[in-house]
Amino acid sequence: MHIHILGICGTFMGGVALLARAAGHRVTGCDAGVYPPMSSQLEEQGIALTEGYAASQTSLQPDLYVVGNAISRGNPLLEEILARGLPYVSGPQWLAENILQGKWVLAVAGTHGKTTTSSMLAWILEYAGLKPGFLIGGVAQDFGISARLGETDFFVIEADEYDTAFCDKRSKFVHYRPRTLILNNLEFDHADIFTDLAAIETQFHHLVRTLPNNGLILVNAAEDSLKRVLARGCWTPRESFNDPAGTGWTVNPATADGRFDISLDAQILGSTRLALPGRHNQLNAVAALAAARHVGVTPEVALRALAEFQGVKRRLEVRGTVRNVTVYDDFAHHPTAIALTMDGLRARQDAAQPARILAVLEPRSNTMKLGSMKAQLPGSLAGADEVYCYASGLDWDVAAALAPLGSKASVFTDLDTLVQAVAASARPGDRILVMSNGGFGGVHGKLLQALAG
Repeated sequence: MHIHILGICGTFMGGVALLARAAGHRVTGCDAGVYPPMSSQLEEQGIALTEGYAASQTSLQPDLYVVGNAISRGNPLLEEILARGLPYVSGPQWLAENILQGKWVLAVAGTHGKTTTSSMLAWILEYAGLKPGFLIGGVAQDFGISARLGETDFFVIEADEYDTAFCDKRSKFVHYRPRTLILNNLEFDHADIFTDLAAIETQFHHLVRTLPNNGLILVNAAEDSLKRVLARGCWTPRESFNDPAGTGWTVNPATADGRFDISLDAQILGSTRLALPGRHNQLNAVAALAAARHVGVTPEVALRALAEFQGVKRRLEVRGTVRNVTVYDDFAHHPTAIALTMDGLRARQDAAQPARILAVLEPRSNTMKLGSMKAQLPGSLAGADEVYCYASGLDWDVAAALAPLGSKASVFTDLDTLVQAVAASARPGDRILVMSNGGFGGVHGKLLQALAG
C-alpha cells in the first residue's frame, strides 16, 4: 500500500512513517519548514519528502492519506482530499489499527519527561533481550532512531495528550490501549486546545478507562492532579513512585559520585548512576524500571541497563564546543521543563569551578505563543546568569514579562543580532543552553560559527 503522510516531519508522524515503511508499505510525505533530526532520519530511511501542502500532491495517487494533528481545515491538500472523497485516517488511529493491535503496549504519559522515560524503558527492554518495538517523540541515542517495529509483542510508546487530528479532538493516547502505563506528572499545557488543567485531567481519565484489570498503572504520588484523575475511577492495579510518605518506589539521594539507590517499600533493590543529571531524571529512571518489571525484567538487569543509557537527542545534547564555550540543545519549552533543564545543567558542573549559563530561549510552542505562561517565565529562568529571548512573531510583550530578571535578560526580534550578542558576551568556561521545541533557525550552528569567528 502507498501511504502519503501529511505533517510527516513531526516527531510522532515521522515515527509513524518509519513504522509504516518497516511494515512493508511505500511511504511518502509532506511538511512545511522541515528540520532535523526528523527530516534527516526520514531521508536516511529513503522516505521521499515534499515541501509544502500543494493540492497537486493528489497526483501521487496514494492508497491512503495519513493526516497529522498539525494539519487544520484550510490546508490546500487536506481540502482537496475532502472535496474528492479520498481515503484518509489520523496518525494515531492508523497506528492503533495497524501496529499496536495485539501488542503489549507500555505507554508513558505526562506533561514532562515522556521522551526520556520512554527511551529509558525501551532501552531496558532491549538490554534485557526483549527486542521491543517503540515510537518515541525524539531520537534515542541508544537506538539512533525514533521508531521501530521490534521483534516481539512488547511496544513502548510516548503517550501524548495533544489532540488526534482535525477530525478527532480526543487526546492521541486514547487510541493506544496500553497494558502498562506510566503517569509521570500532569500540569497545564497546550493552551491552544485545553481551557484549563481540569480539561486535561478529563483526557487522562479517558486514558485510564482504557486499561485492563490485568494491567498496571505507575503513578507519581506527589502529583495532586493525578490523584484527582484516579479518583474519578480506576479499574487497574496501581503502584506509586515519588510518594512523599516514602512508600512504593523511591529514589534515595545521590551520593557524591552520582550513584543513587532505588527502593520498593523501603527495601533497597540496588543502585545505579545515570549519564543524565537531575532528580527528575532519577524519577524517570525508577518509573521505567518499575514498568519493565511488569513485563518480567528484574531490577538488577534494569539497573545495569540504566547505567549504560546514553540519553536522547535534544535533551541537554552537546552541539559543540568552541574556545571552551559549550553549546547545548534542549527541547524545553514549558516553564517547569525550563527550570528542570537549568537545574540539570547546573548539576553537571564542577563545584570548584562553577560555569556561567547563558540561556537562549525561543517561546515557540502554541502555549508560549499565546502568552499563557509568561508570568512563570522569569522564575523558570532565574537560574541563568544571562537570558537571551527570541521574540519574533509573538503578540505579547516579552520584555515586560522578563522584567523581573532585570539587566540579565535581553529580548531580540532578529536572530542574527541575538547570535552576535551571545557570542560577544560568552567567555571561556561558559555554557550556552539553547531551548526550543523547533529548529530555532539553526541557531546552534550559528552560535558555534560566531564563537569561532
